[in-house]
Amino acid sequence: MSDTEEAFFRDSSEAQKEGKQGIARRQRARLAEQIAYVREHSPYYRELYRDLPPHVEDVRLLPITNIEKLMDRYDDWVTDREVTLERVRAHVNDLSLVGKRLLGKYTVTTTSGTTGRRSFFIMSDHTREMAFNVSTRSLATVFTPDTVEKVRARAWRTAMLVPTGGHFGTHVLSVQQRAEFPHVDQRIFAVTTPIPDLVEQLNAFDPAYVECYPTVALLLAIEQEAGRLRIKPEVFRLGGEGLTDAEYARIRTAFGAKLADTYGANEFPGLMVKCPHGWYHTHDDWMIFEPVNADYQPTPPGERSHSVLLSVLFRRDQPIMRYNMGDSLVVRPDPCECGSPFTAVRVHGRVPILLNFPQPEGGNTTLTSLLFILQVELVPAVERYQIIQTAPIALRVRLQLRPGNDPDRTWSAVHEKLSRMLKENGLAHVTVERGTEPPELSPGGKMRSVIPLS
Repeated sequence: MSDTEEAFFRDSSEAQKEGKQGIARRQRARLAEQIAYVREHSPYYRELYRDLPPHVEDVRLLPITNIEKLMDRYDDWVTDREVTLERVRAHVNDLSLVGKRLLGKYTVTTTSGTTGRRSFFIMSDHTREMAFNVSTRSLATVFTPDTVEKVRARAWRTAMLVPTGGHFGTHVLSVQQRAEFPHVDQRIFAVTTPIPDLVEQLNAFDPAYVECYPTVALLLAIEQEAGRLRIKPEVFRLGGEGLTDAEYARIRTAFGAKLADTYGANEFPGLMVKCPHGWYHTHDDWMIFEPVNADYQPTPPGERSHSVLLSVLFRRDQPIMRYNMGDSLVVRPDPCECGSPFTAVRVHGRVPILLNFPQPEGGNTTLTSLLFILQVELVPAVERYQIIQTAPIALRVRLQLRPGNDPDRTWSAVHEKLSRMLKENGLAHVTVERGTEPPELSPGGKMRSVIPLS
């Protein structure tokens, strides 16, 4: 264990022993340190905070940011003047650089989340190490000594079902993980692989530990129940969309495995893991979550928020301060039975999207929205997009392009990728049409990148 890791876990243990007062004290001090740092090193935040007092310990004094504002000021947002949007774009457009560090020191990932806008994130090794430590702390309730021994007995055989073909967060980190732990049998499986082929590959590998998206795990559970998939993992680590309690139970029962149900994002790579009583616990010593209503006023505990504002107190490279995540939360008003002193929350804003398509000969094929998102994100010219299922076997695609790109050529690339993916999944009869209108916000003011047939 490095000195940094040892100091982190020592402080973490002390904070939890001290309880909410000790955690709140650390949060205030780290917020003040973070604000002082970003004022000095980020031109964007220096300008944004110019009217604030010299010393700030109250996050509510900070102006609100979002991904649109930050991406529009990318070169001023980041704190390293060598990092530019032009350099980052060049890096993510080169697939040979997946997992490699920009300027020799930054992990680069790209995502649109559920917003439909392509965004770029960097992580210094310090940010990555802190995220790993926070994640490790969260996973302690899942990886008990008995579970660790069972996975170790199977050589930590790990299946990572991730989006490949680009600098997507889970893909990049999986590539790095394989390089850093060559003695562990870790294999990357493309999440876009048609389910029958994926089942065959997983049966041959027989993983002890599986990492994937919840909707993919649910589709695999259906295959396991039908007897086509025959694997016995000890642990499923899930992250991304949220499922219902019944759907999580179905996955758990189908595989007889423990579930590490995680919540995180490129903005906050340190994951929260659901406790045995069904609540995520926010890392209040290293982050600030503010559930808010549509007017950005605090939402009382027990009530569902319109959105949540996030401040990450260890992220110096690309500061995330009072950042509008868009996710909806409910904060538990009373202490959680698990005994954690950290705030307990339930997430409602990450609804999984499954699209159902009828087959000509009868029956249905179900695909996760992730498969559609990945196809469009592999076309660099696309700035924002929206895919709408307008009929049982029809899709309409709205595109907003980066300036200087040819609309017809870009549409041709998007259409080709979506059509090929549908054909590979036995859905060649599904039509993909070009929308002339731009992507639209929902009535609630949020952008949904994939909209199934209602």
